[in-house]
Amino acid sequence: MARKAFYSFHYVPDNWRAAKVRNIGVVEGNQPASDNDWETVTKGGKAVIEKWIDGQLNGKSVVIVLIGAETAGRMWIEYEIRKAWADGKGILGIRIHNIDDCNGKQCAKGKNPFSAFTIAGKDMSTIVKTYDPPYATSANVYGHIKDNMTDWIETAISIRGDYA
Repeated sequence: MARKAFYSFHYVPDNWRAAKVRNIGVVEGNQPASDNDWETVTKGGKAVIEKWIDGQLNGKSVVIVLIGAETAGRMWIEYEIRKAWADGKGILGIRIHNIDDCNGKQCAKGKNPFSAFTIAGKDMSTIVKTYDPPYATSANVYGHIKDNMTDWIETAISIRGDYA
């Protein structure tokens, strides 16, 4: 079955890294908003942003949270996680701190954003899998994600089915 993914990430520091992952091409992903589109959406306020996110999540099988140094605690990433879970979508995290940015730099490993949530009395981070590629070189991290993403997505969808 063809899967469609929504990628959740902290735009300013991680858009380059996220673009690399999104371009792997093993799933159909949401199209990124251009800076101008996002600026227009954010000017509309909270209700407009939520409506835009809801529309982006519509028809997606899975939400992939790309975790950089500052992902955890971001209001809209938390909204995307809550909404995805409420809508019955698979959710997974992929740590992207060891993927180079546009300047060839990596970033610090960030906190797990799923730790902010409780599902059925459990810390969500013990339910939703977060993958941390075991490499320090960007090309190897990218290759590991590419080789495993399809399986990770199916696992996320299966886990979510256990909590239906």
